[in-house]
Amino acid sequence: MIADFHFLRPFWLAALLGPPAIIWMASRSSDFRNRWKGMIAPHLLDSLIVQPDRRHRYGPAWVLATLLSLAIVGVAGPTWRREAPPFVSDTASLVIVVDLSPTMDAIDISPSRIERVKLKIHDILATRNGARTAVVAYSGSAHLVVPLTDDIELIETYTDALATGIMPKPGKDTAAAIRLADALLKQDGSAGTIALLTDGVEPAASEAGKEVGSAIVVLGVGTAEGGVVKQADGGFLTTAGGARLTAKLDADALTKFGDDTNADVATVTDDDTDIRWLAQRVRTNFAQQTATQGDRWHDLGWWLILPTMLLSALSFRRGWVVKLSALLLAIQVYPSSAFAVDFASMWLTPDQQGRRSYQQGDFLQAAEHFHDPMWKGVSFYRAGRFQDAIDAFASVDNAESWYNQGNALMHLGKVEEAVTAYGKALETRKDWPDAVANRAIAEELLKLEKDKEHEQQQDPNQKPDSVQFDDQGKKGKAGEVTVAEQTSEMWMKNIQVSPADLMARKFAIEAKGAEP
Repeated sequence: MIADFHFLRPFWLAALLGPPAIIWMASRSSDFRNRWKGMIAPHLLDSLIVQPDRRHRYGPAWVLATLLSLAIVGVAGPTWRREAPPFVSDTASLVIVVDLSPTMDAIDISPSRIERVKLKIHDILATRNGARTAVVAYSGSAHLVVPLTDDIELIETYTDALATGIMPKPGKDTAAAIRLADALLKQDGSAGTIALLTDGVEPAASEAGKEVGSAIVVLGVGTAEGGVVKQADGGFLTTAGGARLTAKLDADALTKFGDDTNADVATVTDDDTDIRWLAQRVRTNFAQQTATQGDRWHDLGWWLILPTMLLSALSFRRGWVVKLSALLLAIQVYPSSAFAVDFASMWLTPDQQGRRSYQQGDFLQAAEHFHDPMWKGVSFYRAGRFQDAIDAFASVDNAESWYNQGNALMHLGKVEEAVTAYGKALETRKDWPDAVANRAIAEELLKLEKDKEHEQQQDPNQKPDSVQFDDQGKKGKAGEVTVAEQTSEMWMKNIQVSPADLMARKFAIEAKGAEP
């Protein structure tokens, strides 16, 4: 703390020359002997002068000097610790890592461990408040289920389909899952938390946990007594001897993992205590990471307001000349509180008022308060005022601004302009996954629009030169759209197989490609 202590506005410290000058002038003005020594004979001076009570001789001056000193130090902005940037709770990313090894089918927790995990994921998503979340599944290999997104419905669709049977390799490779989750956060360029939902970890996982830069939170699933493992066909998993396998929560391994990696560890509960615990850890981890990595220092000078106010109260004593000085000081040092039109303006900056309205869901009010063009644009975007959002974003030339403009243009149906905006974003921030994906969707939609216009321009009464039948399932040019290029909504409407089948095929291909 001592090494980091400094003042945000050190030039104000020059004003500390004022308080000693006030004390010196007060002492000079109260020296009655010095005033009259040129007018009264020295041998009569002591008898004619009545000195005031010395206990209160310098009271007002000393109070004023102390008050000024505290106010000056407060305005100079003392600080010794960093603070997280605003909107921490809105931007904290989370990667949920789900264990899909066979023991997660144990039924010591009703209806089973994996089914309870799915319910917990729903509860976790309900606390996210629009923040982005990703999901990784693993057993003997680790695979991405859903990339970082704020589309809760999409995440729930795929997490509801999670099952141990879709995994291509048996075993448990927690280290690979942790590294994959950390790579997602690093690729996104954001600090975040990895939430590991498992019934145990192997020793190698501790080394991976030490290597990653993201914070880890572990939620143990299961009981110490354990339970039999129920299979998809209704039978039970057995040991080599034919006895039913009883899988227990490996609490010792989870505790050791937490000690080795500084991860927070807890177990699932029947109520939402575990979810509230996890959500708090996500916010705390993100705040600590951003505060450490950021360049924002927490201004602690406001703590000096209270002693300054208490000293100002002494100015109301009869005979004290500090009244006017304290009032003038309050106007000069804290002008916002002297001329405030309401309580919020007295204590909060416009951006802070905007943040409060934003968190309350009043996005239009937030947009009116914000001075920051990016957050003004985000507020307009959330309020559905997409053109106003574009106008706000346009004043900033960076990748995030162009990306946000592209999203707003897509809502307005200006697909071609959106493609250009996403391209501008990628010029500044190359290989940005979100921008690449959104541009691909926009380009495909633009292609469909042009094909539709071309078909409409053809004469419907013109006779065809020839007639051919399509034996490939009536896949015409205008109707054939690859799954990877559709939006998530179009994807889910046109998909012909279940998400579980899709993930099983995808994971199998990835596992086969990873083999040497």
